Amino acid sequence: MVTDNQENAIGLKQVWSWLISFVICAAKDAKKLGEEDPRRVIHSFKVGLAITLVSLFYYFDFSYEGFGVSAMWAVMTVVVVFEFSVGATLGKGVNRAIATLLGGGLGVAAHRLASFAGEKIECVILGMSVFFIASAVTFLRFFPKMKARFDYGLLIFILTFSLITVSGYRDDEVIDMAQRRLSTILVGGCATVIICILICPVWAGEDLHKYTASSIEKLSIFLEGFGRAYFQVLDEKNQENNVESLDQYKSVLNSKGIEDSLVNFAKWEPRHGKFRYRQPWDQYLKIGSLARECAYKIDAINSYLNSDVQTPVEIQKKIQESCMEMSTECSYALRELAMGIKTMTCSLSADIHIVNAKASAKMLKSMLKKGLRPEIDLLEIIPTFTVASLLIEVVSCTVKIADCVHELGSKSKFKSPDPVKMKKQTSCKKLTRSPSIEGSHGFSISVE
Repeated sequence: MVTDNQENAIGLKQVWSWLISFVICAAKDAKKLGEEDPRRVIHSFKVGLAITLVSLFYYFDFSYEGFGVSAMWAVMTVVVVFEFSVGATLGKGVNRAIATLLGGGLGVAAHRLASFAGEKIECVILGMSVFFIASAVTFLRFFPKMKARFDYGLLIFILTFSLITVSGYRDDEVIDMAQRRLSTILVGGCATVIICILICPVWAGEDLHKYTASSIEKLSIFLEGFGRAYFQVLDEKNQENNVESLDQYKSVLNSKGIEDSLVNFAKWEPRHGKFRYRQPWDQYLKIGSLARECAYKIDAINSYLNSDVQTPVEIQKKIQESCMEMSTECSYALRELAMGIKTMTCSLSADIHIVNAKASAKMLKSMLKKGLRPEIDLLEIIPTFTVASLLIEVVSCTVKIADCVHELGSKSKFKSPDPVKMKKQTSCKKLTRSPSIEGSHGFSISVE
């Protein structure tokens, strides 16, 4: 018979083992997050430092007498405004400051105008002003351009105006309240921006630049290994790596959200590094759109790698050279373009590879028009002909991407490359990029 004490001991042992396993799993996840992007750890310390410094305004006697309980708005501002990148932080900070100023000023004005109407009508006027202002500003949030850049500011405007107006109806010191709120928010916002920029800054524009180059690089990796995988050409050195790398392009399919957000954040950032004022950030969206278009065609090609329908070997041999030539040359061209974006230099040989790919596509088109064998079963050659047609479309997408990258280079004033340095860089098979850009930047909006 098991006594009550033994049952309790077994229960405590199970709880203790579960707690230990939970802590170990959490530590492994934390280590993984830190290794993916060490900037996350630095960002966490920066937020802690900003909150600590701003909290001192609440504990110091002289600041408490000046700001009172409103000093806590500075802490709330840091918590809400401090984002991972400089652009996101500046965007939220500017939105919050302007919205607080306008909302507070309009709230004070509404309170003053309502006070002239008498005590009985004052309540009605304030209620109607809150209703109309909140409704109108909420409707503004549905405009795409307002939603993209000023949505947070519109929310803060509604919040500030409502608080000032409603509290003003019961408090004669409404102007002092608005002044204290604005002052503490400016203190928190300034501390946030200063720490975000001066201590290991994270630039959304730089991440967007790397992300665009990486997306193009992933397309080139697939095209480089596709020809060998589809036509079953043995390559002992890269046979294991090809299988793993062929799926990297799939992250490009869902890249629109992060690209739009990074462009929005980058537009708030001042000049930094190699990125000047009025950097053509919208051009990155065009390149990303074309990269996704190419990725969708590549995704369709990828579905034929393990097709159940077997094409006759003689047919595959006739189109193998042209298909592999197109795939390889497009891969080299995209790799050159990605390296050019990364180093902000004009590509030397991308156009040459594109010319070679177009020549192979033209040769394949003429071969398909003439027909390969009249007595062949159409069902057997449909998959191969589809792959060939998709590769021809990939060549067209590569041409569009190259034109768009050249336009970016012209607008951004890319430099002429050093052939020796470019040769060393292109010898590397992969561009170095943190794989966690997607997970590091937060795009949610929060209001206290």
